[in-house]
Amino acid sequence: MPSGTSKEDYLASLKSIETENKIDRVFYRKVGYKIAVALVPTGVSPNTVTIISILIGVLCGPMIYFSSENYIWGLFGIAFLVIANILDCVDGQLSRLTGKKSNIGRILDGIAGDLWFFSIYVGISMRLVAEHNTSIFYIFAALSLVSHLSQAALTDYYKTLHLLFISPEKGAEFDDIESINKKYNDMEPGLNKLFFWFYKYYTTAQMAATPKLQKMVETVRRKFKGFRLPEEESLRFRKGSMIVMKLIDLLTFNGRSIVLFIAILLQQLWIYLAYEIVVLNIVLFTSRLQHETLCEFYTEYIENKYENERD
Repeated sequence: MPSGTSKEDYLASLKSIETENKIDRVFYRKVGYKIAVALVPTGVSPNTVTIISILIGVLCGPMIYFSSENYIWGLFGIAFLVIANILDCVDGQLSRLTGKKSNIGRILDGIAGDLWFFSIYVGISMRLVAEHNTSIFYIFAALSLVSHLSQAALTDYYKTLHLLFISPEKGAEFDDIESINKKYNDMEPGLNKLFFWFYKYYTTAQMAATPKLQKMVETVRRKFKGFRLPEEESLRFRKGSMIVMKLIDLLTFNGRSIVLFIAILLQQLWIYLAYEIVVLNIVLFTSRLQHETLCEFYTEYIENKYENERD
């Protein structure tokens, strides 16, 4: 731990150990925490760190494209993406350490990874088209991008829901569409409202993909005011959710970046597109099926056990 800090301070800078995968815990979060602690007295805002991470991350795409001419550019691309992800950890940890939080920061943090990978898909497709003299790789890259957005959206949604079952405070970002619409309508016209418009439809898509999850959340909110469940009921859901978490780890940055780095080092970029379109979509389908089944079971359990409470 950094000088003058404790393990408790480090843990407080995380959303939750339960939602962090091993590579994040042993590398990205620890490095990010040290940087966040160093930035606290400087007054640098989390949003500034997020913007820097976006600018560095999108450089990976051009590096991939130019790596066909010089292998070293691919190594630069890997380095830029690793640095960008470290900074993506820093912004959240810095926000929790300083208490500086904002709607725009949350939205920027949510789209940062999407912007990195948009650049990557452009770089990969242009490189493969140039190498194989066929535009079909633009179609594969587009399919990869759409797949990536769907996978990232559901992964984020499941992790945020899991945090809600840990505590209403940790899961405060789990919004329902009614509260989002109210926030949107109350906002003054401007850039913040434009970003929030995208966030509103992003959340709408997440909700549309998870009907049994929506029913479960509605049931729990009806039975337990403020989503404050007895600890035994919270643990019951989280145990089932942790099983799904292990699967959706493949859909996180670490799950996809390892394969991307291998494809770059082997100079076989088609491997990553195939992995994204085939393997990760199978993981997405399987994890969604498992999670919806979990939500259906938990809804029935809560309704039966607390049949006469708060209806």
